[in-house]
Amino acid sequence: MLRFYYCIQNDHDLRLVVLAALICVAASFAAVMLLRHARSAAGAPRRIWLGAAGVTSGFGIWATHFVAMIGYDPGVVVGYALGLTAASLAVAVVSTGLGFALALTSRRWPMRVLAAVAVGAGIASMHYLGMAAVEFPGEFRWSADYVSASILFAIVPVAPALALALDRRDVRSAIGAALLLVLAIVLLHFTGMAAITVIPSHEAADGATLLSPIAMAIAVAATAFGVLAFGILAALLSGRARAAIVASEREFGALVRGISDCAIYMLDEDGRVTSWNAGAQRLKGYAEGEALGLGVAAFHSAEDRAAGVAQRGLEAAREQGRFETEGWRYRKDGSRFWAHVAIEAVHDEDGGFHGFSKITRDMTRHKAHQDALETMSGNLNAALSNMRQGLCLFGADDRLVVANDRVGEIFGMAPGECPPGTAFVEVIRLCLSKRAGGEVAQALLDEVIARHRAMIGQPGGGTMIVPFTDECTLSISHRPTAEGGWVSTFDDITERRRAEQRIEHMALHDGLTGLPNRAHYNERLAAEIQRAERTETRLGVIGIDLDRFKEINDAHGHGMGDLVLKALAERMQAVLDGGEMIARFGGDEFAAFKPFRDEHEIADFVTRLERCLTETVDLDGVTVIPGASIGIAIYPEDGRSQAQILNNADLAMYRAKDTVGRQICYYEQGMDEAARARRVIANDLREAIPRGEFSLAYQVQRSVSTEAVTGYEALLRWRHARDGWVSPEEFIPIAEESGEIIRIGEWVLRTACKEAAQWEQPWRVAVNLSAVQLMHVDLINIVRLALLDSGLPATRLELEITETAFVADKQRALHILRQIKALGVSIAIDDFGTGYSSLDTLNSFPFDKIKIDRSFLLESETSHQARAIVRAVLALGRSLEVPVLAEGLESAEQLRLLRHEGCDEAQGYFWGRPMPRPLPHHAAEAAAAERAEPRPPIAAVG
Repeated sequence: MLRFYYCIQNDHDLRLVVLAALICVAASFAAVMLLRHARSAAGAPRRIWLGAAGVTSGFGIWATHFVAMIGYDPGVVVGYALGLTAASLAVAVVSTGLGFALALTSRRWPMRVLAAVAVGAGIASMHYLGMAAVEFPGEFRWSADYVSASILFAIVPVAPALALALDRRDVRSAIGAALLLVLAIVLLHFTGMAAITVIPSHEAADGATLLSPIAMAIAVAATAFGVLAFGILAALLSGRARAAIVASEREFGALVRGISDCAIYMLDEDGRVTSWNAGAQRLKGYAEGEALGLGVAAFHSAEDRAAGVAQRGLEAAREQGRFETEGWRYRKDGSRFWAHVAIEAVHDEDGGFHGFSKITRDMTRHKAHQDALETMSGNLNAALSNMRQGLCLFGADDRLVVANDRVGEIFGMAPGECPPGTAFVEVIRLCLSKRAGGEVAQALLDEVIARHRAMIGQPGGGTMIVPFTDECTLSISHRPTAEGGWVSTFDDITERRRAEQRIEHMALHDGLTGLPNRAHYNERLAAEIQRAERTETRLGVIGIDLDRFKEINDAHGHGMGDLVLKALAERMQAVLDGGEMIARFGGDEFAAFKPFRDEHEIADFVTRLERCLTETVDLDGVTVIPGASIGIAIYPEDGRSQAQILNNADLAMYRAKDTVGRQICYYEQGMDEAARARRVIANDLREAIPRGEFSLAYQVQRSVSTEAVTGYEALLRWRHARDGWVSPEEFIPIAEESGEIIRIGEWVLRTACKEAAQWEQPWRVAVNLSAVQLMHVDLINIVRLALLDSGLPATRLELEITETAFVADKQRALHILRQIKALGVSIAIDDFGTGYSSLDTLNSFPFDKIKIDRSFLLESETSHQARAIVRAVLALGRSLEVPVLAEGLESAEQLRLLRHEGCDEAQGYFWGRPMPRPLPHHAAEAAAAERAEPRPPIAAVG
């Protein structure tokens, strides 16, 4: 670095160094500008501009070198060898021109690097040839390191300089490119000069072939002048060319902007408007300021924008060079016009993409004219070929003028079978024979022709519906023409008629089972009542409600419930006889009626229905025993109006549902009052909990052998605000029927657990579960929360289940009980011996206790069979190792029987009536039955 500095400071005239730098800057900038002109041209102009750039840069580099050399004064320079000086100039011009040409061939970096090597090598060659031309008494000794560095300095800055010159267009990039070239030249020169060590000698140079320093100064000055003149000339030429281009563009722009017949505008690469002519403003309604920057999709419909139509057009134009299309375009005010659009991709001389030019013409009038011509020329063809109806045009002479292909399709005729000129009578005969599959009787042909002629003869023609076959229904219309002929159209309305029939069927039938619905039933029933009144016959109206259908849905899902309903509907539909009807009103509710004269007819109908509804249903491996409650009311005895007879059938059905063991019930006087009373109780039950009308009473359970208290059974009591104490036997069935038993049962469970948790002794509390509760989907969670909220240990809770709870879905019931038992809760089977499958139930689930129904113990003193059942149940409990509790203990004789037979526990009035709370431990052991509660008989929530 010091050597480089001393070379400039001590061996050069700084004034000439500055002059050399100015020459270098001017030549480099001129070369960059000429190179850019070469890039923008093609063919011969490109070669001219490229040669000018090479000459300018070569002479500039050469002049820079020798001006600096003139300023270099080691004190012994005699002159410059003419041949080597000329060779150095030629090398500079040729190498830079070659490098520039290589740079223009490709934008890829490998080619740019090769071009930089060519230019840098030319600069280095010029320098060292020029140094070889220096003649003085001595010799130069070179430093290899500095020489290598100088060559590297000559090459490295050239590559980015070429990139800035050729890939950019602005002035700043041109200045940057020129300065990089200057940097390469200056670094080479002074690094190369720093590499010299002058070795004097006494040999004299040959002055004949030398250029003196003065001559060299003149040559350099001339060269600099030439470069300057060449640059000025190039600048003038470039300015004139640019002025001409600007003028041409201005004239062309004025021309384009002045065109008002079509919209001409430019789009950028993203499809946004960059120019806007008067035609575009007139055609599209946007001023230039509004349009600039808009995307081309703004002129399309919302549907086209959503589908990307505009973007696809631009992509096609970019890929193919040009894209044309026609379609609706929209103005600023929302109106539309039919446009012919041409889009061209715009590229520069090097193939670079710069956007799109777009020309849009308003073709609305042309399209309307074209459409009108097409409509006029194609009306007949469209009428004949595109109609879904068959069409025949007849002349005043009753002969066929023209017929479309649809006529042949409708009637099954081959082309040519019914040519123009065929008589009307023959056309009718052909159509009928084709549809009938053979010859048509003359009488039928005459009748059909007469009907058609009757319509043709009317002033406005007419239409008639003709069911040709079961598979084909036609609508035939005749319309007279002004010339005396007529037009006949044939429309196949088979599918429409079928659709109408399907809609009618859907309106009158249940969608699931296909049975008539309520509206259809009521319509038919009204007609049957009128007929029965005219003929003095009787009419049995039947209401049907499926039993435990909600449990089927809860246990197996609504899909299985739907399958059961369909199966039952098919059974009942299959057994119907003449005049009988079955309908589905919705859910699990059905209705039927039967006209009859003798009592055995209605009895037979009811028996058939009952058989359908009680036989098991096997579906997908699931066996369901449906069951139903059936109510019958007879017209006219049980009601004279339709509403009255339907209501009385419902009352009878509800009586059947409420009566245990009774599935069929005929209407009787007084049912109305009972039904109203049940509805009142059902309504009052909904408010009993909020009003605090419910309470619990507890009946003691003791060990038969020791009479020690083992637990208490919780029994529900209802003190109605208006009616006082209501018997559980009265309100519990209503609660189960209405579904209120779920809320009431949860209240009983929570209250019993909460109160039992506060007893002074850890006695067990027994709570009854009804069949409806057992099948409730949230039962397990209810039990769990009752224990958690009260703090009662699970081992102190016993749930009592009657055998009837297993009838609807035994497997699901047992699954739920197993989950409850897993909580630690005891499970007792209540009213044992009164169910349908006691032994099977005991075998299916490990119950913690068996409770003998009170009826057996109450009859044990007078009935040998009752005592035998008690002994059998006790023996069964011992064999299964399951404790047995006897209900209904009311006498010492009964207690002796239980002790003799080894019964474990018992409860009943003998040991105390239900009371609001258990007695203290010492009092419980000594209390007598006098403390019994004077309240209604015992009944649990079941």
